[in-house]
Amino acid sequence: MRRLHSTLGIAALVLGLAACGQQPAEDIGFGGQPPAPQPGPVEPKPEHERVQVPAEAVDASALPEDYPRQVWTQDGGMAIVATGQEGGCSKVHAEVAEQTADHVKVILVEETPEPPGICTMDLRYPPVAVQLSQPLEDRKVVLEEKDVKVPR
Repeated sequence: MRRLHSTLGIAALVLGLAACGQQPAEDIGFGGQPPAPQPGPVEPKPEHERVQVPAEAVDASALPEDYPRQVWTQDGGMAIVATGQEGGCSKVHAEVAEQTADHVKVILVEETPEPPGICTMDLRYPPVAVQLSQPLEDRKVVLEEKDVKVPR
């Protein structure tokens, strides 16, 4: 009898925990279409597959004096590629901060691990890319940079 009660108790517990599992976030219903996948990160294409943005269409005044200022488009103007700057243990990536009818603001984010460890003393200038909601066309590209500490 004791064994039967233990078995029933364990079964009830397992059933109760299973019922508390995560439910689907969105019910699409019968015949509905699932939501479109979010665009993933954009990989910069080789330089010969990009189109350089003219210097007069780039506002890099917020960047430090020695920061690279090269900007390209790829994928028919649907992506911007800029030259980032990273060094030692840090890594750079780009984020679109703003898209208006006359400009696109791109922030070059350098992530540095905290606490600092043993790192090399070198600088690297990798291309970083961001996806746009509409082609760049005649809009100006505004570049800014930001340093962020990330946990190790």
